[in-house]
Amino acid sequence: MRSRRSQRSGLIAGVLALSAIVSSATAQSSTPREETWVANGTVRAIVPTADRIYIGGDFTQVGPNTGKGVPIDASTGLPVAVFPKVNGDVYACVADGSGSWYIGGNFTQVGSVARNRIAHILSDGSVDAAWNPNANATVSALAVSGSTVYAGGLFSTVGGQTRTCIAALNASTGNATAWNPNADFEVRALAVSGSTVYAGGNFTTIGGHTRHGIAALDASTGNVTAWNPNADSWVHAFAVSGPTVYAGGNFTSVGGLTRNYIAALDASTGNATAWNPNANGAVNALAVSGSTVYAGGEFTRIGGQTRNRIAALDASTGNATPWNPSAYGVPSPCVHALAVSGSTVYAGGDFTTIGGQTRRYIAALNASTGNATAWNPNASFGVHALAVSGAAVYAGGEFTRIGGQTRRYIAALDASTSNATAWNPNANATVYVLAVSGSTVYAGGAFTSIGGQTRNYIAALNAATGSATAWNPNASGGAYPFVSALAVSGSTLYAGGDFWSIGGQMRRYIAALDASTGDATVWNPNADSWVNALAVSGSTLYAGGDFTAIGRQVRFHFAEFRTPQASARNWWQLLR
Repeated sequence: MRSRRSQRSGLIAGVLALSAIVSSATAQSSTPREETWVANGTVRAIVPTADRIYIGGDFTQVGPNTGKGVPIDASTGLPVAVFPKVNGDVYACVADGSGSWYIGGNFTQVGSVARNRIAHILSDGSVDAAWNPNANATVSALAVSGSTVYAGGLFSTVGGQTRTCIAALNASTGNATAWNPNADFEVRALAVSGSTVYAGGNFTTIGGHTRHGIAALDASTGNVTAWNPNADSWVHAFAVSGPTVYAGGNFTSVGGLTRNYIAALDASTGNATAWNPNANGAVNALAVSGSTVYAGGEFTRIGGQTRNRIAALDASTGNATPWNPSAYGVPSPCVHALAVSGSTVYAGGDFTTIGGQTRRYIAALNASTGNATAWNPNASFGVHALAVSGAAVYAGGEFTRIGGQTRRYIAALDASTSNATAWNPNANATVYVLAVSGSTVYAGGAFTSIGGQTRNYIAALNAATGSATAWNPNASGGAYPFVSALAVSGSTLYAGGDFWSIGGQMRRYIAALDASTGDATVWNPNADSWVNALAVSGSTLYAGGDFTAIGRQVRFHFAEFRTPQASARNWWQLLR
């Protein structure tokens, strides 16, 4: 038996070793690398090797860490080479006419520069150092006219002045001009036509007068004009074409007539015209091109036809044209943003298929056929704003990455570049745990298919190809079967989870498997509940989980095994 002095010496050595580990850890940078790719769902397992980083979890996509606002090449669908990352949601973007963009949202930093909710991104990918209006709350809408940037949202100060929910900013300095309509609540949509600024939202007063959800403001004075369509609910979107102002939103009455979610208003009188597509759900985005009005939103019927969340409407009749991309996917699919450039209609929102193809949250659609083009930026989450400038499309939203690859629940990243490798086992459900041994990657989880084969909850994958090997322990049983712990020791793979059978034998919650055959060995501790963690150190196996008995002993949630015995030891015994 060890003396108390030797015990104390051992403990001191352990403390010093732990101190060294902590010191080493604190030397690490506290800022993660920007170049490292990210996932669109929870990562539950990470195993690095010399040339790869294997990850598993709940994700279905991996891609570059782009932030929430990205200029995308209009030809390739890839992010442009240089741009500043935005650290918060982007709800509005507009081209400045010189290859640059103004953006608005809920962010506080753009690239390395502090920018509160509004910023100007230059064509070289830098942030305009001179332009900093510094809004104190959300910017939801933007419009540009000449030397003025109009902003709407929920702010009460912007451009160095008190401005409630709407403001005009000098396009060079970012300072607020004297123009001050002072809305009483959020301005969500803006459009400029000649000397008139159209504002939409859920306000009830603006420019010193009662205006419900929609108003026309003098671009010089900020005063409201006599134009007063008087919407009965929110206005989300505008598109102006000649003498007509198209409006979309949540309203069912506007311009003096019943108009469900979309209307055409006379730019002189504010009266609703005869044009009446009569949508059955909110219209959140509008764009006009020639004789066509494009609409996006939450509707499933518009213009007299079934149209899922996106439609093209005849500007004369209001009828839906044959153009029918049909956006689907996600629990509540919606189109939030539209932009037209030549023969292409860009759409952003909450959808995973559109135009007959899988397109996650953003797509380019042929303006004639409605089919999705090959352009596929593949966002990780919702897109709320789009603007085209030259050869680039700026996209803003809630996503954290644009570009990348589909990788379902498991992926391998290049250790040098962090880009996804071609390795793609394509599991059909969560991967909880990974282990690597030589040319084999072991995976455990809730999946029943991986590497192109049926594999119940556990598999061995070829590290070069991603294909499942013939090794197939075929776990089963348990309330909700899964494998959540793996540890490799020589020619043995230890597995833990919620299973009652594995490797061809009855093994409850924990097992040792032959790494060559997949058969269970004779080792059988027979736990009484889940084993969620395993680790091997030399000749010792540690197990943790929900169990209270394991190896025919009472052990609360933690046990130690000295191989090859199957008897458990208390942790405190290590210090005796």
